[in-house]
Amino acid sequence: MGKKMTFALAFCNRGMMPGELIYGARDDMVKAVTDAGHDFIMMDAELTRFGGIETREEGKLYANWLKEHEGQYDGVIFSMPIFADENGAITALQDAGVPILMQAYPDEIGKMDFAHRRDAYCGKFSVTDVFTQYGVPFTVLKPHVVHPLSEKFQENLRDFAAICRVVNGMKRFNLGCIGARTTAFKTVRFDEITMQKHGINVESMDLSDLFYRVSKLEDNDEAVVKRMAELKDYTNCSLVPAKNMSNLAKVSVVIDQYIEEFSLDALALRCWNEMEDQLKITPCVLLSFLNDRGIVASCEIDMCSALCMRAMYLASGHPAAVLDWNNNYGDDENKVILFHCGPVAQGLMNGKGTVTNHKMFDKLDPGSGWGTNEGRIMAMPTTISNCQTLDGKIVIYASEGEFTSDPIEKEYFGCAGVCEIPDLQDKLIRLARGGFKHHTSVGYGHMKDVLKEAFTTYLKWDWVEID
Repeated sequence: MGKKMTFALAFCNRGMMPGELIYGARDDMVKAVTDAGHDFIMMDAELTRFGGIETREEGKLYANWLKEHEGQYDGVIFSMPIFADENGAITALQDAGVPILMQAYPDEIGKMDFAHRRDAYCGKFSVTDVFTQYGVPFTVLKPHVVHPLSEKFQENLRDFAAICRVVNGMKRFNLGCIGARTTAFKTVRFDEITMQKHGINVESMDLSDLFYRVSKLEDNDEAVVKRMAELKDYTNCSLVPAKNMSNLAKVSVVIDQYIEEFSLDALALRCWNEMEDQLKITPCVLLSFLNDRGIVASCEIDMCSALCMRAMYLASGHPAAVLDWNNNYGDDENKVILFHCGPVAQGLMNGKGTVTNHKMFDKLDPGSGWGTNEGRIMAMPTTISNCQTLDGKIVIYASEGEFTSDPIEKEYFGCAGVCEIPDLQDKLIRLARGGFKHHTSVGYGHMKDVLKEAFTTYLKWDWVEID
């Protein structure tokens, strides 16, 4: 799940400890990483005693080697097959600039003689203490000691790869703001300067420019014809009138132009009510389409939700969605209907959607809202998360739940699902007291721990615990 990663491998050594064990650790770690489907880079064993890092000079050698390979690795795995020397370790990794996983070998009953006893259980604390003193962030996972060839370490690798994707993908990227905040929704206000302090560059485009570009496109333009065919293949567009379908395709083409021109990694769009009034469309299905293409797209200019959606996409490799905390589900206090009009990626739905006319806009101006991709969210484990910009900080929460297969009546329009969240009522109170919006972002799978590690240890966002 998620893209292939490359890890820089590092190994420790110390004094009179059985350094010969390091050779086996090098082989073990290579096998573990490649079995997990990832790549590695590793300094030649001949360059240091037993192929490990012990002295400050050996640490400098490794640090220089990392510098030579800068940009070629996503994270570092520091393996401790024996008790580590913290001076060599910190010298080697204090400027790594990427997440660092601390792995220590377990000792084995029956192999506790001096030739085989590792003492890495203790040595791991020696290293983490010094890294903490130096202010160098690192990742420690359960269990405290773990063999690289164990199934548990494969789980560690999966989580560490996700942490690396989130950290590296969130530390610097471009976020598009297409249109101004809808006047009625102060709930989605954000601080652009705070985002920039956290490496998030915001590029703004006015809807007047989008409409102008749309007006310059013809129905038979190659890009419009191609996009219309892609949308019809993507979901059921059989109900959409030809002119509205053409306008949907044109807006999609213009959004792609913005993505290309401004190198956008994610975006949020003003989706009402100018598009409904002037183009007779709602762009919901276009956002659904973008999210399935790996371009995070939020509606209602919810820039903060776009941040959390991107983080969950990076962590899981699956699209994410922004939804309303919309309805109770009968009398079950731990279930909620999460809903939006139709921007949910079909990768999160239980089948293809159907593009319809938005019933809310249709009530006021019949035929003005073609573009809602209606359907139902599939049963799946999920993570819920959102954030806010507050006094120069980005404040984020995350929790976990399950989308169920509970039915929602056919007459309920839009794209929705029933989500079961433990202790939901207490969490809702904490969200309300914390000033969080009526939206939450959802992703595929349980990844709260991954997000918390990435944001608190490396990215320095402020975490709010609602569980």
